[in-house]
Amino acid sequence: MKITDISIQAKNSNRVNVFVDGKYKLSLDVFQISNLGIRVGKEYNEDELAELESESQFGKLYARTLEFIMLRPHSAREVHDYLWKKTLSKKYKSKSGEVKAKEGVSKEISERVFGRLSEKGYIDDEKFARFWVENRNQRKGTSIRKLRAELSAKGVESSIVESVLENSERSDTEELKKILQKKRTKYDDNKLIQYLARQGFRYDDIKRAIEEAAQEN
Repeated sequence: MKITDISIQAKNSNRVNVFVDGKYKLSLDVFQISNLGIRVGKEYNEDELAELESESQFGKLYARTLEFIMLRPHSAREVHDYLWKKTLSKKYKSKSGEVKAKEGVSKEISERVFGRLSEKGYIDDEKFARFWVENRNQRKGTSIRKLRAELSAKGVESSIVESVLENSERSDTEELKKILQKKRTKYDDNKLIQYLARQGFRYDDIKRAIEEAAQEN
């Protein structure tokens, strides 16, 4: 079996279509074409073509996962969960209306993608935790306890969470001030205390912040 044509995709100039014996066989990104030494006229057996198809799946999944990560930083668990979903079969309707199942990628490919992204520094829970703490409700305010719970829910190890929080400039005192500036006139003191307690602030800190806010007014 011989590579008879290699052409850039119309909708994605970073990927190319590979034709074998005159028929479309698979697609690869432009870097894979170079790295794998694929060229017109090169011959492959069935096992070698199966390897190329595996590389095709890897390239597609790597690109999609990278786009997912670039939307905003994600924890390792979030990326792992995203990749796990890609291993599941999906049902779809064909043009004839028949319900069919499309197999997901193999576990080996998803693990390889995770490893490559980690190797390149795109998956880093410490960087993610710093991003989360520095940006989460920065203007609205949020309690340290809530930040800790959110990061824990995203699978970040407690040692990383505590280290990032310890080195953060955020404090419950300042976060309470942010919230009180927005909520002070909307609630009476009892409802305000209940609201802030639900947000993870300590009762003593809430009382002190409300008293200070009242004195300032």
